[in-house]
Amino acid sequence: MKQHIETLIQNALTQLKDSGYLPEMPSLIQVDATKDKQHGDFASNVALILAKVTQKKPRELADRIIQALPASQYVIKAEVAGPGFINFFLSPDALTGVVARVLAEKEKYGRSKIGREKKVLVEFLSSNPTGPLHVGHGRGGAFGAVVSNLLDAVGFKTYREYYVNDAGRQMDILTASIWLRYLALCGETIIFPANAYRGEYVVGIAKAIFDQHDRHFHVSANQVFENLPPDEPQGGDKEVYIDAIIARAKALLGDKYEPVFILGLDNVLADIRDDLAEFGVHYDNWFSERQFISTDVVDKLLDKLKESGHVYEQDNALWFKSTDFGDEKDRVLVRSNGQRTYFANDVAYHLSKFERGFDIAIDIFGADHHGYVPRMKAAMEASGINPERLVHLLLQFVTLYRGGSQVQMSTRSGTFVTLRELREEVGNDAARFFYVMRKGEQHIDFDLDLAKAQSNENPVYYVQYAFARICSVFKQLAERNLSYDEANGLSHLSLLSQPHERQLLNTISRYPDMIVNAALHYEPHQLTNYLRDLAADFHAYYNSHQFLVEDTGLRNARLALVTATRQTLLNGFNLLGISAPESM
Repeated sequence: MKQHIETLIQNALTQLKDSGYLPEMPSLIQVDATKDKQHGDFASNVALILAKVTQKKPRELADRIIQALPASQYVIKAEVAGPGFINFFLSPDALTGVVARVLAEKEKYGRSKIGREKKVLVEFLSSNPTGPLHVGHGRGGAFGAVVSNLLDAVGFKTYREYYVNDAGRQMDILTASIWLRYLALCGETIIFPANAYRGEYVVGIAKAIFDQHDRHFHVSANQVFENLPPDEPQGGDKEVYIDAIIARAKALLGDKYEPVFILGLDNVLADIRDDLAEFGVHYDNWFSERQFISTDVVDKLLDKLKESGHVYEQDNALWFKSTDFGDEKDRVLVRSNGQRTYFANDVAYHLSKFERGFDIAIDIFGADHHGYVPRMKAAMEASGINPERLVHLLLQFVTLYRGGSQVQMSTRSGTFVTLRELREEVGNDAARFFYVMRKGEQHIDFDLDLAKAQSNENPVYYVQYAFARICSVFKQLAERNLSYDEANGLSHLSLLSQPHERQLLNTISRYPDMIVNAALHYEPHQLTNYLRDLAADFHAYYNSHQFLVEDTGLRNARLALVTATRQTLLNGFNLLGISAPESM
């Protein structure tokens, strides 16, 4: 209906322009559902926008637009309000018609082809495989999954990718940590480094290696710790010390280092895969950094940048001129020791997304990556890629609360709450809903007690309870030996004249436009907000009216309406990846 009103306004403006009254057309026509139905069902500020550029009085302009509106069977009245808003009042047919549409389209209601099958790659979560996923990772997983679902719903061809950061220093720290725990199982006395990974999962991996390979990777602790620099507790530098441990591990293990590395990587990655699968998060591709950088792709990128004149050498290092493209400083591509930086590898990875034929690449990262955005867009532009095709969505952090107190977490020390623990405590549905019900740039205070509460204060309980209530209506129908005749209900929709019915119809009709807005703006919270509104409208209707009335026509019309409500709720639940319980 929103699009219908936009078309009416567009036609009116075209007529006014052709008549010479308007010198130009607006680039955007905004139509929004009203909150107070006394002011109509929809409103537009188009006259206010045009008044600024045409130097006309907004109310006078609004009145001329109303006079030029084409006739519509769905709009019974349009009037000027306030400083120049145009309020539209819909006919009963305009609202009740949505019931027939929902019942006909079922799971397709709200879906569209606006995306025109453009190929979109959504990279999300992409956590280093150095340990189990924690509650912060959960937000990235849920957010990325729902954004991908929304893009699918509006006609994009969406491809979900996890970039496995299985190369680099953090993986070496994990390998050294596992190996030291393994040596302890071999009977060696180990003083664990301050900067190693300390979680119990490290011990579990070490035990799995010991059980499978016995003492195959064993060396004496004296060999490991001989002549190492001091660690942090002894006045040393923990970063220097852990690097020394890594170098010693590689020297002592030789060819055996790689198997320990792989065993640790495979164990952690398998746990991440299982955890996400149980959470309902699935990927089309797990992209390995190690495999990628072992090819000549990155070297070809560097050669291309050299040829284009976007790099220079200084202090024996190779630099990218990112300041030429708006970045705050130039970035190192190859260090003075000849090693490529993570930035060089990442640029090549992002270029590969477009080389694979994707029209848009979306990165969903944590808020700590804000400095990463301008340099990566600069690299795309230098490589001939329109930087607007690379979209970054940065998510703020998650803080857990239990009993009103914050739950303290530290990944390196191992004192963190895992995603699996969170899901076991509050359930997948609550976790997914809570993770996406705020804008990405907003911090989340995750109240564990609220997420478990079976009350209207718990938003996911509230929306699922609306679905269960509708199911209970049909159970009561059967218990009373009554039946629902959909055709009869559709033929009596004109009987739905109560304010609660009108409000519910209006909210259902907003669903398709909401899905488009949520998808194109990458805002899953629009969906959770909508479902809460729809549930509130249904609960108010349920509490105020009887559905199983004696009048057959009215009963079937009301059952048609609640069936459409149930289908709309279900469609939204499917996009969120939450269940639709028939009883609660």
